[in-house]
Amino acid sequence: MNIHEYQGKAVLKEFGAPVSAGFPALTVAEAVEAAKKLPGPLYVVKSQIHAGGRGKGKFKELGPDAKGGVRLAKSVEEVESHAKEMLGNTLVTAQTGDAGKQVNRLYIEDGSDISKEFYLSALVDRETSRVAFVVSTEGGMDIEAVAHDTPEKIETFSVDPATGIMPHHGRSMARILGLSGDQAKQAGAVLAQIYTAFVAKDMDMLEINPLIVTTAGQIKCLDAKISFDSNSLYRHPEVVALRDTTEEDEKEIEASKYDLAYIALDGTIGCMVNGAGLAMATLDIIQLYGESPANFLDVGGGASEEKVTAAFKIITADPKVKGILVNIFGGIMKCDVIARGVIAAVKAVGLQVPLVVRLEGTNVQEGKDIITSSGLNVISADDLDDAAQKIVAAVKKA
Repeated sequence: MNIHEYQGKAVLKEFGAPVSAGFPALTVAEAVEAAKKLPGPLYVVKSQIHAGGRGKGKFKELGPDAKGGVRLAKSVEEVESHAKEMLGNTLVTAQTGDAGKQVNRLYIEDGSDISKEFYLSALVDRETSRVAFVVSTEGGMDIEAVAHDTPEKIETFSVDPATGIMPHHGRSMARILGLSGDQAKQAGAVLAQIYTAFVAKDMDMLEINPLIVTTAGQIKCLDAKISFDSNSLYRHPEVVALRDTTEEDEKEIEASKYDLAYIALDGTIGCMVNGAGLAMATLDIIQLYGESPANFLDVGGGASEEKVTAAFKIITADPKVKGILVNIFGGIMKCDVIARGVIAAVKAVGLQVPLVVRLEGTNVQEGKDIITSSGLNVISADDLDDAAQKIVAAVKKA
């Protein structure tokens, strides 16, 4: 689960991390009032969407010469002008794709005099089962570009959960960033605060880009991008309360109600699979045969008929879907349960596109018999390769 920058900064502030003063705004009037509460004379008007690259983004409605989604303002009147242009318009960034995202919220923040910009992030290193920190002197830039062009400017270190943050971690960060004296002490303190927040809130990723040193010598978190482990949200109702469903795909929201692992993609073939590994293989083989998947959907190992029916309805609700591939290898998941769920969903919503079903494993014959006796126009497949070729051919024929 992702949250907005202003919400992320409130979380960091809760743990003592230094952030600039600022206020969210849903309307132009609220933006003006927010600016009046800040000392000025420099303000920053920030679009709040769940995507990076906002500063370099462009608004669809304003033309190619318009300013991006993060703007400086030197007066309350300029804040008002920016807010009028940004609210309600569609911001396109490198991470949103061509569709962009509508800006419904702004964050009006007190401006900072910047001396240096750094990059700092924390994430879960699954190979070591530790929280790892990524640190670079190249703050304010796309970290992917830095990794590609100058990988030597990125360094990482991890924290043993048995000890937590130790003084040597702070010294490592200061060394990487070239900080000394009081600024090195500040960096160590910020690192400890971020680690504490990361663990306490069950985060997946916390990115601060940039982490700055002001002209007064103070270290400050100038941005905050945070995602949380969805499996741990039951422990954090205060985090769940921060969820902005307007930033999420409607189909993904519906899938979450049934505990389905669903991610919308840009292709034409809807996929319903059990098991993340098999789902990834299914997506790959569809691509191999010349089409693209419309979604990643893992119904899990113990899905009920109701869950399967819901999954099928979510797939068919996507107007981009030109064909559907059901690929089930039954272990814990029983093929007859999948078959009944598919039949129930087809009867409920209809079948307007080709459907290929490949079943194997537990109760496979019962599942095939259910589909055969249904009278529906379903294409049967023997294995994954056969299924992929058949659904791609059916889509291209249609």
